[in-house]
Amino acid sequence: MTAPTIETQPVPRTRPSLAPATMGAHSTDLENVDISEKGRGASGEVISSDRRLYMQFMAFGDARQPAALIAALESASIPGALYADLNDPRGVGLLTFSESADDFLGRFRSFLLDDPFGSLTPKPEYTMFGRTYALGYETDLEATLITRPRNRVCDPKLPWVVWYPLRRAGSFEQLSTQEQNVILAEHGGIGRAFGRANLGYDIRLACHGLDKHDNDFVVGLVGPELHPLSVIVQRMRKTKQTSLHLERLGPFFVGKAIWQARLHSAPHGVSAV
Repeated sequence: MTAPTIETQPVPRTRPSLAPATMGAHSTDLENVDISEKGRGASGEVISSDRRLYMQFMAFGDARQPAALIAALESASIPGALYADLNDPRGVGLLTFSESADDFLGRFRSFLLDDPFGSLTPKPEYTMFGRTYALGYETDLEATLITRPRNRVCDPKLPWVVWYPLRRAGSFEQLSTQEQNVILAEHGGIGRAFGRANLGYDIRLACHGLDKHDNDFVVGLVGPELHPLSVIVQRMRKTKQTSLHLERLGPFFVGKAIWQARLHSAPHGVSAV
């Protein structure tokens, strides 16, 4: 049976602002709150997008009939990927995504409560939830926020995965912006090198305030083989961010895709500001 075709539609976003507050006889204009993602256009102008992709990873045990799980995913047109758990012969991991957070409390939840997923044993210690984000220099926000992470999850040439959460130590937040950028550049350079060699790619999600263990980020490593993903983690151990400024890392889910949804391109939704 072929995988379903999924097409993500843009979700309307509003840009909230705080109205002027009056204190006694004086009126104070409060700064507008802008929660859009920022990048840089070809001419250096600031570009903005109010779209972002939410992703959730969940793990289950007692999955004795993966074929039934795959059939249910296809029938319900669930966007995501299903993984066989390397460390549990009866375990699976499910990655779902949407531009609407409501889907995770609506159709995704209803789907997971019904059989066959409803009969599995949840492993809540592996549950991860996050959102895509931009760093401010990206020239293609649609690719950064929507198409690239979706495509990497659903690329049949990248079946191996390692998913894990992390929390930075407070020491990182006390550094200057310049010091932080140097540390992040060292960390990011490893990922880019592996990507250029087609050995592995990362999916970066922010989970501030979204994680029950108060983690800051969720990271997915995807690749054609498992060994390079292990080497990425090994190389990252030596960076300043990991060795000096991480408070917590893991748990790690390691698996291989046994089902991936097929995707259409997401509609364009980036504007200059």
